[in-house]
Amino acid sequence: MDKPQHSISRRQFVKTCAVAPLLLQYFGSKEDFTYSVNGKINVSELGTTLIHEHVLVDFIGADKITPDRWKHEEVIKKVLPHLLEIKAKGIKTIAECTPAFIGRDVLLLQKLSRQSGLTILTNTGYYGASDNKYLPKWAFTETAEQLAARWIREFENGIDGTDIKPGFIKTGVNGGSLSEVHQKLIKAAAITHLKTGLTICSHTGPALPAREEIEILKKEGVNPAAFVWVHANGTNEEFTELAQAGCWISLDGISEGSLDKHADLIVFLKNKGFLKQVLISHDAGWYRPGEPNGGDFRSYTTISDKLLPLLKQKGITDADIRQLMIGNPANVFTIRVRKL
Repeated sequence: MDKPQHSISRRQFVKTCAVAPLLLQYFGSKEDFTYSVNGKINVSELGTTLIHEHVLVDFIGADKITPDRWKHEEVIKKVLPHLLEIKAKGIKTIAECTPAFIGRDVLLLQKLSRQSGLTILTNTGYYGASDNKYLPKWAFTETAEQLAARWIREFENGIDGTDIKPGFIKTGVNGGSLSEVHQKLIKAAAITHLKTGLTICSHTGPALPAREEIEILKKEGVNPAAFVWVHANGTNEEFTELAQAGCWISLDGISEGSLDKHADLIVFLKNKGFLKQVLISHDAGWYRPGEPNGGDFRSYTTISDKLLPLLKQKGITDADIRQLMIGNPANVFTIRVRKL
């Protein structure tokens, strides 16, 4: 029987994503750093990275969420095997993209990092998508400067009374033209970036709000290279337009059902010369408090098991894969101010 086409051994995967001696061609100085839940880390140590995943997400709403809605030991029992699974496949780092007021729990992430051996990054910022259900009440009354001051304090002092610092900003907007509140969130993210150097990852979707976000950032003096178009979705022409603007293109909903679409898009972006701006991940996981045993948990394995072999069939080289899985994540999460 023929070996299935969509398969790759751990040895092949690790070889494909091997770092040395090629690492420094993908990003800058050996001094480049970010913060994980275990402290400051040189980005050269991130290795093969999944840039947009979730451990726990609680959709109850900002006015109802409390940390006692889940128990660490129960979440760890459910999630840890999935983290160990991807570690065995050669993944070294995940960026955990759950924002405050939707289930961000940095001490839980720290425990999972230490027990799994994976590097985990967390975030600061507020999430306005889903019609503001997950925004705290002060997000509507405070100025962009006041919101930014809250996020900057988390970067300078630590999150929720811990010494754990964010490695990036996570915000989110609705799919249409930006509301006043969402414009304020992006302005606050811009102010925070200019003070901290944290990259702005914004749940966005369609090209229309992405364009408007980029314009706000530029008005504030922030280079689009500091902006990640999360859940990027659009026509080839829109992808080309926004990539030319200089932002990151995040294809982070990769699943069994989207393999061909995403593979073809990656090939298209490579052929257009934009591979160094492409990020890939699953947006998977999602332990859900309130559901039996945390609900259905989607593993983080589709990229290593299915997408990368498919990309190689389509002419994507080992060097391209290292760019996608190592170089681009190291570059995007490097903490540095990117001005116009």
